[in-house]
Amino acid sequence: MAIVAGVDFGTLSVRVSIVDSENGRIGSATADYPLFRKKEDPDHATQRHQDHMDGLAAAMKKAIEVAGVSGSDVEAIALDTTGSSVVPVGDGLAPLDDYYLWCDHRAKGEAALITGAARRESLAAIDWCGGVYSSEWGFSKLLHWLRNNPEKRGRIVTALEHCDMVAAVLCGINDPRQVPRSICAMGHKWMWNAELGGLPPEDFLVKVDPLLAGVRGRIDGRYATSDQIAGRLTPEWAARLGLKPGIPIPVGAFDAHWDAIGAGIREGDVVNVVGTSTCIMAIAKQVDLIPGVCGVVKGSIHPQCWGIEAGLSATGDIFDAIARRAGKNVAELSRGLDQHKAGQTGLLRLTWDNGDRTVLVNAELGGVTLGWNLTHTAQDELFAAIEGTAFHTRVILERMADHGVPINRVINGGGIPQKSETLNRIYANVLHKPVLVPQDEVTSLGSAIFAFLAAGVFRTVEEAQDALCPKYRTVEPVPAEAAVCERLYSLYRKLYFGFGRPGSDAIPIGDVLPELRVVAAQVRANNAG
Repeated sequence: MAIVAGVDFGTLSVRVSIVDSENGRIGSATADYPLFRKKEDPDHATQRHQDHMDGLAAAMKKAIEVAGVSGSDVEAIALDTTGSSVVPVGDGLAPLDDYYLWCDHRAKGEAALITGAARRESLAAIDWCGGVYSSEWGFSKLLHWLRNNPEKRGRIVTALEHCDMVAAVLCGINDPRQVPRSICAMGHKWMWNAELGGLPPEDFLVKVDPLLAGVRGRIDGRYATSDQIAGRLTPEWAARLGLKPGIPIPVGAFDAHWDAIGAGIREGDVVNVVGTSTCIMAIAKQVDLIPGVCGVVKGSIHPQCWGIEAGLSATGDIFDAIARRAGKNVAELSRGLDQHKAGQTGLLRLTWDNGDRTVLVNAELGGVTLGWNLTHTAQDELFAAIEGTAFHTRVILERMADHGVPINRVINGGGIPQKSETLNRIYANVLHKPVLVPQDEVTSLGSAIFAFLAAGVFRTVEEAQDALCPKYRTVEPVPAEAAVCERLYSLYRKLYFGFGRPGSDAIPIGDVLPELRVVAAQVRANNAG
């Protein structure tokens, strides 16, 4: 028997799980921290490093108390975080500003510059992250910070992803050349590619903007997969966390990637990590480039496989926004939602409220709802939004399958599928596949698996998954509803590519609204019968 701590830094809170190698999760706790937004700038989303570390200390102590064990029994700790969440740092890795959180989209202009330059220069690295650079990613955010903080930029030593910053702090690393750099983070968000020589070349970055001169050399460190050790817990942080000093800490990763590990991902699986946003994860022994997909990176999810990441820029956030506008929370607005049938609302929802991450990669898009009449309710819109996220997911899975990613099973991980059977049913009907739902929560379980590997308790990821991952329950598609979803999907796909591509040729959309009404009337008639 061995005990480790798995840590997951989410968008609004940090979760710590204490996990036993034989009995699984024996205790967990969370601590909240603030997310700073500005009403006058909807693209702004930041957090403070100190809030993260205070939250970690509070959650760790509470989790140990709940588990009923001594902190000295914990043999390793592993940490995942949101990403790309970027902090510029000065001497001693001291933060110069707040984190640009993953959902901060202020760097849209910078992302467009990087994409344009990459295409002009035929930069091979851009092809491995879908052909379009995103405002959610590292170089965009760093360039935005450099442009908007002239008084601080002379003090910058480097910029760090959240997962690498936390690991460095806990290990007492303050030399940027010794910082563990997660291949997961740097490969998917910073165009790092071992086969292409690492980061994009200096001359390319300078062509994007002279402010990036020298940045490549500053983003130094030990690039590694998560089966490697970042360092060991310092006495100072051991005391703050209530753990013993010297325990190993593996190189970190992004939360969705390790959630996929915790959900039991194997080759042929797609894991939809459905939360505030959706990350769609797959692994493969070999895979080709996939246009419009956020990244194809060797070693990013599973250290011995290619990791494929795609996703939606907002999912739960959209549901929350709909409920908030109705003066309710999602749980209140969802009461009775399970009685809705596919297509009955007559609404079709393009869920671009926070832009499009995949496959259009366009942060300038906004949400669209078609088919309104005078009797529609907020609950109808919520149902249509869930359908819309499922339709968007299908667009992504089709793109992945078209480029050689095997998809035999669909697993709905993340927090929302644990609470919303309506969402799982809609996804099964839209995807025309059974959806597997873990019978227990997987958040921070992936972190625990990598902590066990660091402690030498398990030899492989698969061995740890077999011992720790929960079993699944299966949500089957309903044939009648799946047939309705097929009709709706053909309309959705037409609008998705027609509205979503700048400069698209005019598309025939005059049939969309009438068809939505026909589908809704038929569904209501069938329900009445």
